[in-house]
Amino acid sequence: MIDFTRLSRIFLDRIYEAELRAEENLQTGQRKLLGRLLREARGTRFGRENGFDAIRSYEDFAEKLPIADYTVLRPYVMEMIKGEKDLLAPGRTRYFAQSSGTSDGKSKYIPVTDSCLSRGHYSGAAFTVASYLHNYRDSHIFGGRNFILGGSFANELTLSPGTKVGDLSATLIDRINPVANLFRIPSKKIALMEHWEEKLPALVKASVHADIRSLSGVPSWFLTVLKEVLNYTGAENIHQVWPNLEVFMHGGIAFGPYRRQYAAITDPTKMRYWETYNASEGFFGVQAVPGSPSMRLLMNTDVFYEFVPAGNPEATPIPAWNVRPGEVYALLITSSNGLWRYPLGDTVKITGTEPLTITIAGRTKSFINAFGEEVMVFNTDAAIDRTCHQTGAEVLNYTAAPVYADGGRRGRHQWLIEFAIPPADIEQFADLLDTNLQQENSDYQAKRSGNIFLDRLSVTAGTPGVFDRWLASTGKLGGQRKVPRLSNDRRIMDPLLAINSAMASASHNDQTINHL
Repeated sequence: MIDFTRLSRIFLDRIYEAELRAEENLQTGQRKLLGRLLREARGTRFGRENGFDAIRSYEDFAEKLPIADYTVLRPYVMEMIKGEKDLLAPGRTRYFAQSSGTSDGKSKYIPVTDSCLSRGHYSGAAFTVASYLHNYRDSHIFGGRNFILGGSFANELTLSPGTKVGDLSATLIDRINPVANLFRIPSKKIALMEHWEEKLPALVKASVHADIRSLSGVPSWFLTVLKEVLNYTGAENIHQVWPNLEVFMHGGIAFGPYRRQYAAITDPTKMRYWETYNASEGFFGVQAVPGSPSMRLLMNTDVFYEFVPAGNPEATPIPAWNVRPGEVYALLITSSNGLWRYPLGDTVKITGTEPLTITIAGRTKSFINAFGEEVMVFNTDAAIDRTCHQTGAEVLNYTAAPVYADGGRRGRHQWLIEFAIPPADIEQFADLLDTNLQQENSDYQAKRSGNIFLDRLSVTAGTPGVFDRWLASTGKLGGQRKVPRLSNDRRIMDPLLAINSAMASASHNDQTINHL
């Protein structure tokens, strides 16, 4: 009989060792990778137009190839979706990950090539498991099933035959090695269901009697699934349903605001958490060691990295081997999926260089700097996490935006928060949140000093389900979709507040009718 557990451990140990070697030879490996990507793509239209056959070094590459944001790549991608080949990447691409919209309101479609899948996403997923097993040699995750929560192929395009567009996770599930199905649930049919209202109960029924050892997905959406499992079974914590569950491999959003809620529905003595940094564009990082927020920036997932000093988009990008510890950078990637010097939209803080480790600082477009305060998502995540700890509140989702000075009033930040457990006093919660945000961000503290430039932030309690309702209104309700945490304008906040007000009014009317 084949011992899959032993074979898997041997295979994963080799993957772990290969990544360590790549990290030790970072500059050599990154230069070699860039050379291979350029050689493979020199026959593509983009490669011919940009003279790939004449590029001999990273220095040539940086000098001759401009940064290519999605507005540059969109015309190529739309032709690729129609079936054209050899445009951004060699051959024909049949899968595309539908990502969040750009400033023109259109969705982005990220090519998911065969190379990007095998050498990128699947390699990153394998290293995630390998690094977890390296740190926890007592693990028994291969004795049962991995519960993977993913999205679907729902999309808004007319596609050429054989082409699929949707959540990246749908492609990963659709193309997964059949052997992996021995270790995962749910079935492909359930995993790829389009409508969340039908999918949620199907996920519950598929999982409640399985021997779940690990979870993989986005914290906010998995929390909904786990609570539904508890409702269905009547259990008080999830380990009463799955006694062998040991780890949640999570990514997509910061885990901090959800930590207390997971602690409340699990047995903390059994549960571990392992963070990943993956996106539609590639698989970039995995938690370095237990208990640390730092993640290894992976060198073996077909991604060449460049870094632009945060807040200075005109600065010259620098390669991975020249970054400085403690600095925050916007990330550029070049990869086998046909993204060339592509601004990922994320900012990262360098926490170490041997190996290269990072924490995610936020999104380049997810910030508030309406008054010179430069508040980033990692500031607000930390502030709300501390405030919840101080008040006993629990948060499901939040977003914040500026309110500009008007009618004699100073500007301020406005927060809309959907609570799992609301605070006893919303104004005290706002006071503490404001104080904690000042402690996390000195620029915000300076603007708040003496109430001269900015008033204290305000908090509006969200009606239960308001963020789901908003996501549904944008066509983005599902297991991989996320709520933008911060906006520098009110294009997200105002529609959310309108939905929140309508839901609150409907709830009040229902209560009045019931009372009568």
